[in-house]
Amino acid sequence: MMSRSYTNLLELASGNFPVMGREKERKRFPRVMTVPGNIVELDDEQANSVTSENPSSVAGDRMIIVSNLLPLKAKRRPDNKGWSFSWNEDSLILRVKDGFPEDMEVLYVGSLPVDVDPIEQDDVANYLLEKFKCVPAFLPPNLLGKYYHGFCKKQLWPLFHYMLPFSADHGGRFDRSMWEAYVSANKLFSQKVIEVLNPEDDFVWIHDYHLMVLPTFLRRRFVRLRMGFFLHSPFPSSEIYRSLPVREEILKALLNSDLIGFHTFDYARHFLSCCSRMLGLEYQSKRGYIGLDYYGRTVGIKIMPVGIHMGHIESVIRQADKELKVEELRRQFEGKTVLLGVDDMDIFKGINLKLLAMEQMLKQHPNWQGRAVLVQIANPSRGKGIDLEEIQTEIEESCKRINKELGRPGYEPIVFIHRPISISERMAYYSIAECVVVTAVRDGMNLTPYEYIVCRQGISGAEAGSEWSGPKKSMLVVSEFIGCSPSLSGAIRVNPWNVEATAEAMNESISMADTEKELRHEKHYRYVSTHDVAFWSRSFLQDMERTCADHFRKRCWGIGLGFGFRVVALDPNFRKLSIDDIVAAYSRSQKFSFHGQWKREDSLSRWFLPCKKLGLAAEHGYFLRWPQHEEWETYGQSSEFGWMQMAEPVMKSYTEATDGSGIERKESALVWHYHDADPGFGFSQAKEMLDHLESVLANEPVAVKSGQFIVEVKPQGVSKGIVAEKVFTSMTETGKQADFVLCIGDDRSDEDMFELIGTAVSRRILSYNTEVFACTVGQKPSKAKYYLDDSSEVVAMLESLAEATDSPVSSDEEADSSPRKIAYVSSFV
Repeated sequence: MMSRSYTNLLELASGNFPVMGREKERKRFPRVMTVPGNIVELDDEQANSVTSENPSSVAGDRMIIVSNLLPLKAKRRPDNKGWSFSWNEDSLILRVKDGFPEDMEVLYVGSLPVDVDPIEQDDVANYLLEKFKCVPAFLPPNLLGKYYHGFCKKQLWPLFHYMLPFSADHGGRFDRSMWEAYVSANKLFSQKVIEVLNPEDDFVWIHDYHLMVLPTFLRRRFVRLRMGFFLHSPFPSSEIYRSLPVREEILKALLNSDLIGFHTFDYARHFLSCCSRMLGLEYQSKRGYIGLDYYGRTVGIKIMPVGIHMGHIESVIRQADKELKVEELRRQFEGKTVLLGVDDMDIFKGINLKLLAMEQMLKQHPNWQGRAVLVQIANPSRGKGIDLEEIQTEIEESCKRINKELGRPGYEPIVFIHRPISISERMAYYSIAECVVVTAVRDGMNLTPYEYIVCRQGISGAEAGSEWSGPKKSMLVVSEFIGCSPSLSGAIRVNPWNVEATAEAMNESISMADTEKELRHEKHYRYVSTHDVAFWSRSFLQDMERTCADHFRKRCWGIGLGFGFRVVALDPNFRKLSIDDIVAAYSRSQKFSFHGQWKREDSLSRWFLPCKKLGLAAEHGYFLRWPQHEEWETYGQSSEFGWMQMAEPVMKSYTEATDGSGIERKESALVWHYHDADPGFGFSQAKEMLDHLESVLANEPVAVKSGQFIVEVKPQGVSKGIVAEKVFTSMTETGKQADFVLCIGDDRSDEDMFELIGTAVSRRILSYNTEVFACTVGQKPSKAKYYLDDSSEVVAMLESLAEATDSPVSSDEEADSSPRKIAYVSSFV
């Protein structure tokens, strides 16, 4: 839906805004300002938008990656004087650069995992920028608490994992102060990005739910900035998301990105559903790419699960082998079949469900007692999430109970490891596990299965006879609610809430023949090794380049306050209609004819009965009354309307089944409206009805089309463009082409008329000398060349033309009654 209240866009288009000079050439790495200060409000820089008319140079492209945490490790030096920093080799963000061109510079913006004293921040910032190309955002402890531990972990994280705060002690109720802290933190991140940003050369890639309103802060400063966002967590269904009090603010902020990425189609589908239900936006798929038209900008939707870094995993496997960790674990679990779980300690990982499934398997298949072991590694939680202490206590009690009931001397069915373990130790556990079990009830991607598959492939080039040289096999039992599940077609997918089914899946996975395990492993390894993190980041960058390709072709303005800010992108030739210009052109032309397009023929006849010289068209041009004629003519391919008796019962059946829908019966058409229906259900019903009607009316001379909340059946060969063509052609055939054409409309169907006018000169139904004014109502993307803001401006313009019409005419003009100038006005007035 497009609002017409773009009053301040008029001022921008007229040049009434602060003059922004081009920035001087900036250094690649300007000094980072880290002086603590107050965080300003969202609207403080509304007028400071920076635009550029020149496209960026490919050679100067640079990527700025923004995430909550920098890919760094930090610790105090032994003498407690200063800090020691190193790359965090396990960070996914660090590996993103592997998919970029070799000559592309990469900068990182984010916070540090440690609290740096304000007096040290300036030195630390300069050191990190020089040595690591990292720009730290120093968050004050009180802000960090409310932003990260508060809004992110107690409100967004649970909600995005389908947990609603039904009670005050079960999930965090919405806290306005936490939301304000979230906004302030995002603002601070934006300031750090701006300090190093070259808006004409740089790409900005923002990561995850911690920074979902950051796109608005950057877009309001740089309307043509090439910017992408990737969500690493799930995106919930619209029923869940709509419970968030700041739901529209976050949606609109994300739509200020050029490309929005998700791991799975389900997550993207939920986001698109929210955009449809809350903002009235519908997506389109063209040549495999999904896009949302948002005020003239196309916001791309990217569906691509992230991968792992193959080289890093393989090097860690070699390290684990050198440290003899694999050999040590093989001795420890000799004679046992190991099932492995590796999860963070949080309530959504389903660890306790996994333990219950293991218990059920051992009871249902007692032959595994004494032989099968579940090793559960629980990584300490990364934040202060909800109910952590409760879930940890529950898991520990389950482990003790199961081990006591089903264990025996020298055998414990559950080995619970709740401590930080090194990545090499984790790889060693992967290497000895016959099956990895993931029972998360909701998770974003979860790369554990990918890491396991690579580990089970082993070390390439291993000597014959070594433990790595045998057949490669692996098995996976994965929850259907995790992001990597769709890409692992050989895994056994389970509903983790169904403990009995999960137990059977675990038994099947370790009982399966080795040949089947090898085939499944080969299939998985082929996918994981080719769809690594470099493939993911390269694909995202390519789509960002494609989505941003027309940034410098369109005229862009930022409008709106707060999180209502958005950029309107319009064709460079699209401008406001000048009343002075049109009156002057009108005065230079000859006789005038007025053609109006309205809905009903009978209404028009009554309204314009005295206007004998007025040409009229009704119902998209099916009915046409020429100037100085009293009779209406029909211009469809058929004047038979028997098809209405076939179409109306179909529409009635859908109306009865779709609350909020209705039928409009015209003289030549039937229209089914669903404006007031549930958007998702209405759209689904409209799509089904379209197919149904096309089937029923396949042999009838009608066209079935869908529009904005409508499905319409009308005679073939009828449109506003066709009737305009008839008028122009008729005048050309009489040797008197129009020398003035005014065409105004505000509906999607008027675009046919604008398109026809755009090609009329080349088709020789209008002269090269014809003064043509195709005008839409409202500043929105259109095939018209001009716009007026609203219907009141249309009336004012017509009144100006009427005043010009009152001037006396010569006797020659009086004798020539043929019209030479035409005004075409649609039915909104």
